[in-house]
Amino acid sequence: MEDNTSKVCLKCHHHKVMPILVILFGLTFLLGTWGTLSPDTVNIVWPILVIVAGLMKLAEKSGMCKCC
Repeated sequence: MEDNTSKVCLKCHHHKVMPILVILFGLTFLLGTWGTLSPDTVNIVWPILVIVAGLMKLAEKSGMCKCC
């Protein structure tokens, strides 16, 4: 039996934001470790990504969006 709600949720662009933020979070630290980004830049970027992720979760209201 196939779940149709997962197909609907994957089509919504706002469901892709959180995984993208997680990837950017990890990439920030990886580039900082490699020396591509300065430690000052890493110290500015990672809190911003965490704040954006938190705001996105708050925007979802009760954890369920209308498309699901």
